[in-house]
Amino acid sequence: MTMIYSFPPVVDERSRVLIAGTAPSVKSLEYGQFYGHPQNYFWRILYGLFQESAPGDSEYPPPDPIYENRIAFLREHRLAVWDVIHSCEREGSLDANIKEEIPNDFPGLLERYPGIQAIAFNGSKAYDTFRKTFGDHPSLQQVAKIKLPSSSPIPTKHMRSLEDRINVWRAIVPFAMDR
Repeated sequence: MTMIYSFPPVVDERSRVLIAGTAPSVKSLEYGQFYGHPQNYFWRILYGLFQESAPGDSEYPPPDPIYENRIAFLREHRLAVWDVIHSCEREGSLDANIKEEIPNDFPGLLERYPGIQAIAFNGSKAYDTFRKTFGDHPSLQQVAKIKLPSSSPIPTKHMRSLEDRINVWRAIVPFAMDR
C-alpha cells in the first residue's frame, strides 16, 4: 500500500463554500494540484457554473490551462477546496481502495474561516467519511452540508455527462454569493 497525503487547503477570508474531496488521485499527486487529472470534470464544472461562454464558444468554457489561474478563479468566486482525508493508504486512485484514513481538521479550519457557509462534498465517499468522522460536531452545526455527485468522468446511472453534474452542482452557487 502507498501512503498518500492531502494538499493544504486553498481557502481565504472571502471563502463561502468549501468543496471537500476525498483524497488526491495519483495524477493530482503527480502534478501537485487539486483535481490535476485532465479528465476529471471538477474544473469544467466550476467554470461552467461561474463563467459565461463567449459567442461561438462551446456551451461550457474550458478551464484556464494555468493552475494558478484556476486557483485565482476559485478564490474570486468565494470557493475553497480541501480533502476530507489528511492521509491514508491507497493503491491507485479509487476511493474504494482507501484504508487507514486520518481526517483533516475541519472544525479547526471553520473556526479560522467563519465565513464558510457550506461544505459541498465531491462524491459519496467524501460525504460518508466526513459524517462518520465528524457526525454532529458542535462547530459544524451552522454550516450547510451538500452531497454532490463526484466530478469523476465515469458515468453513473444518474450522472451521464458534464451537463448532468453541472446541473446538480448549481446548488452551491447561492452560498458563494456575497452576503
